[in-house]
Order: sequence, then C-alpha cells, then structure tokens
Amino acid sequence: MSTLLENYKTVTESEVKTWFKAAPVTKFPENGGACVKIDDKQIAVFNFAAEGKWYASQNVCPHKMEMVLSRGMIGEDCGTPKIACPMHKKTFSLETGESLNGEEYSISVYPVKIEEGFVYIGIN
Repeated sequence: MSTLLENYKTVTESEVKTWFKAAPVTKFPENGGACVKIDDKQIAVFNFAAEGKWYASQNVCPHKMEMVLSRGMIGEDCGTPKIACPMHKKTFSLETGESLNGEEYSISVYPVKIEEGFVYIGIN
C-alpha cells in the first residue's frame, strides 16, 4: 500500500515542469472537487468558489488508501483551506497537505492555475 503513496509528491509552483491541461472550469463543481487522471495518478481538484481559489491534491486518502478525497467536503480551519476525507472525516490543509488533526498522515498538493477558462495542474 505504501507503494501507492510513493507515486505522489508535493510540487511547488517553482518546481513545475509541465502545466497539465485538466478540463474547462465548468466541469468542476463550485465549492467541491472532481478527480483528474494524469498518467497513473489521480489528482483531486477543488474549486473553492467561496474563496475564489483553486487547489489540487492527491486523490488517495493516506489513511484508508481509497481514491476518495475529491468527494470530500472543503472548508476552513482557522483560515486554512482544508479537505475532509469522506470516509473518516480526517482533515488536511489544501495549501501544505499537512494533517489538521495532529496526525502523521499528510497528502501531496499541487499548484493550480486558470487560463482562458481551463484548469491547469502543475506537475514535474
């Protein structure tokens, strides 16, 4: 199972080698997420419309090892945008990927940009 998580590594904007054209912005629900497949990875993309921001993370929950994060609930914790896993309600920062429950689990996060009505995910 840990092999699955090894496929995901956080990418900062300065590390981006390619901007993957995911889909038109209209394909993503407001204040929710959707899954995008890039090669052998599933990336959860979140349209945090209430804040006017977009985020991306691995779709796999590091605790349950299920591809479910794109179906989780987004919100804020003391100003930090977060995703709550729909399976066990553990929360993760959409900015850093760290657990907001004080646990060792974390998720990988990716930069997102919007250009000409399309969502792009930064990968390397």
